[in-house]
Amino acid sequence: METNSGNDALIGLSEADVSRRLLQHGHNELPSSKGRSILATAWDVVREPMFLLLLACGTIYLILGDVQEALMLLGFVFVVLGITLYQERKTERALEALRDLSSPRALVIRGGQRKRIAGREVVPDDLVVLAEGDRVPADSVVLSCTNLSTDESLLTGESVPVRKVAWDGVREMTRPGGEDLPFVFSGTLVVQGQGIAQVRATGLHTEMGNIGKALQTVEVEGTRLQKEVGQLVRRVAILGLILCVMVVVLYGLARGNWLQGFLAGITLAMAMLPEEFPVVLTIFLALGAWRLSKIKVLARRVPVIETLGSATVLCVDKTGTLTVNRMSIRKLAVDGTVCDVEQQEAPPLPEPFHEIVEFGILASQRDPFDPMEKAFHDLGNDRLAQTEHLHADWRLERGYPLSTSLLAMSHVWMSPTGHDYVLAAKGAPEAIADLCHLSAQRTQAIGEQVTAMAQDGLRVLGVAKGVFGQKPLPGEQHDFTFEFLGLVALADPVRPTVPAAVEECYTAGIRVIMITGDHPTTAKSIARQAGIKPLDEIITGAELDEFNEAELQQRVRTTNVFARMVPEQKLRLVNALKANGEVVAMTGDGVNDAPALKAAHIGIAMGGRGTDVAREAASLVLLDDDFASIVQSVRMGRRIFDHLQKAMTYIVAVHVPIAGLSLVPVLLGGPLALLPVHILFLELIIDPACSVVFEAEPEDANVMKRPPRNPLMPLFGRRILGLGLLQGTSVLLIVLAVYVSALWGWLDIADAIALSFTTLVVANLGLIFANRSWTRTILSTLRTPNVALWYVFGGTIFFLSLALYVPFLRDLFHFSTLHPNDLALCIAAGSASILWFESLKWFKQKSRT
Repeated sequence: METNSGNDALIGLSEADVSRRLLQHGHNELPSSKGRSILATAWDVVREPMFLLLLACGTIYLILGDVQEALMLLGFVFVVLGITLYQERKTERALEALRDLSSPRALVIRGGQRKRIAGREVVPDDLVVLAEGDRVPADSVVLSCTNLSTDESLLTGESVPVRKVAWDGVREMTRPGGEDLPFVFSGTLVVQGQGIAQVRATGLHTEMGNIGKALQTVEVEGTRLQKEVGQLVRRVAILGLILCVMVVVLYGLARGNWLQGFLAGITLAMAMLPEEFPVVLTIFLALGAWRLSKIKVLARRVPVIETLGSATVLCVDKTGTLTVNRMSIRKLAVDGTVCDVEQQEAPPLPEPFHEIVEFGILASQRDPFDPMEKAFHDLGNDRLAQTEHLHADWRLERGYPLSTSLLAMSHVWMSPTGHDYVLAAKGAPEAIADLCHLSAQRTQAIGEQVTAMAQDGLRVLGVAKGVFGQKPLPGEQHDFTFEFLGLVALADPVRPTVPAAVEECYTAGIRVIMITGDHPTTAKSIARQAGIKPLDEIITGAELDEFNEAELQQRVRTTNVFARMVPEQKLRLVNALKANGEVVAMTGDGVNDAPALKAAHIGIAMGGRGTDVAREAASLVLLDDDFASIVQSVRMGRRIFDHLQKAMTYIVAVHVPIAGLSLVPVLLGGPLALLPVHILFLELIIDPACSVVFEAEPEDANVMKRPPRNPLMPLFGRRILGLGLLQGTSVLLIVLAVYVSALWGWLDIADAIALSFTTLVVANLGLIFANRSWTRTILSTLRTPNVALWYVFGGTIFFLSLALYVPFLRDLFHFSTLHPNDLALCIAAGSASILWFESLKWFKQKSRT
């Protein structure tokens, strides 16, 4: 490759050089992840015990001849399989999105000619031409530049663009972050100026590539709910299978009727197989995802909705998450007087502050990329509209860029009617003070004012004006005479909804940690504005590198602000929190957040400003970038878990009497109390009750006023299972008492079956009403609307009436005709089975009041 001192003489690589480097280094892109085939993914899904159980139940119904029930269950299996396959394939696209982002179009110099090529064709040693609005195609060193600044927030989290300088030929390549470095990085955006850079690294060897490699090594964990429900299902299924075989053998040996024994065994298996568990879990989470979509939250991995309800730590990225990722002017200081722009409710600004805004705009580009220059234009258009301070018809004669020796830039303008040049300068306050030749005393006073503003997390610029009447224009800014106008303080403001959302997190027992690439002073200021507390300690990335894993796990217990973090350090923080037993939710929007988003229990990406990489790696996406939506998602997660507990308790409770009525008569040598047709009828009540009625219940009033569940405690512990078994046992004893009394009295088997089954149906409805709330009685919950409940209740009464009084159906169910006094007995007995639980709730209410 040939190069000369002048940019115009840069030759670049020849086509032969490019071909050799392509063979040696490969294309400038991240390799695709080794995705599994659809069949392999489907096989993994089908092997899950929950899906196997649904398949088994559907097959049993098919063997029994109930084709409609069988097809419904088997059809549901394939629907769930399709949804799961779609989600599985979607979650594997993070690396694809990263590859697309890392390969923009590029303008290169080859063979002395400029040519635009696909970013994937850039090779090491290529000469790349950079201009405002370009994406940097590969990690490169800047050979020459004019006023070049890049936005590296995707890699560092730092919201302010950083200046670039030409390479001195000696300095070694460093990591992103920091001012006046001669290095630019793949995927970052040029926001100001222009330059020529020589490519040093492509593909996997870039900073973007390092993030891609980190993503490949992160495994997505299954949720606790999935694991524990799967374990519960396996245990109950094994128990049901053992009891089924036992009943078949006992019945066949004792009575010699193996066909009846097989029928009794199948009935018990149907009663024991808890196919509702996976159905309820799937429906609750699917409806939860639908409800979240109503508040503009997209659930990419549905099971994490429940996990979000148990989150103990929320790790927050500052830029674009707590803040709006848009610079705005907060304060103006002129002659010792400070104007707080945010407190000025209506335009225009006070007259003394017009000129500083006017010349701040003149010192900026007309159509800027730089967010600070955009802030000047926004303020001018908002507060100085229809005034003489905006000059759309002025002509820019010359610009003087920032340099390492003078951190200030100047523009020279000519008005249509003027004869002298108008000068406008802005830059670092000390540089503007130098241009204006201020006294040491005034420079010190300005410095003190700058320090005070900086402690509030503000970025401070100085602004100056001047007039020049000679021609030609001088070569240096110092050759002009400037007048100091004052100071402008800018900030990336905190989103208005953030402080209230953070406070609600604390009320809900969720700790908030801010992880940012910003300077510690800025980080502390933003954290204070957001309401994050306590702020006694801030750890920087350099300090974190000194900790071993044990030290980091200890320090992360008490520190809530982490500044100057790079991607690998964010990932270390998430892993340290997980090692401490925390349930970690992580928010972010940049490429640098992707590995931590994927590693966290719940990754939450910003949908509007977030990158495709962040969205693909996350579990939840906030479509409107509203941080407050996280709190609503937490509420939804807690609601789902509460109702899942109630639904699971009901499922356990209702299966106890069904299994008992299937087993006890066989053990006692009596006639069968339940047949498969009875089980199918009960399933018509149980399925919608546990999956729709409980899901439709509103959340408890205190759902966000209690701490998260202890992550070490089982989701369905002894209390929940014990309550279900106790409720079910009380129902079983009542129903068995009705059944045995009928047989030992003057009634025949058809009367006993009709009485006991009707009592069981009434008790089943009682269990639904009783489990709507574990703190309020049935009478008090009746004031809470639940349309699904009344549909299930009405449908149950209607179909039970048909089964009891339509001759064909009565014969199918082996019922006798029940008289009004019989129905009264069934209603009284069924209601009595849950009276103890209602009495317990009433006494608890009284004790609290």
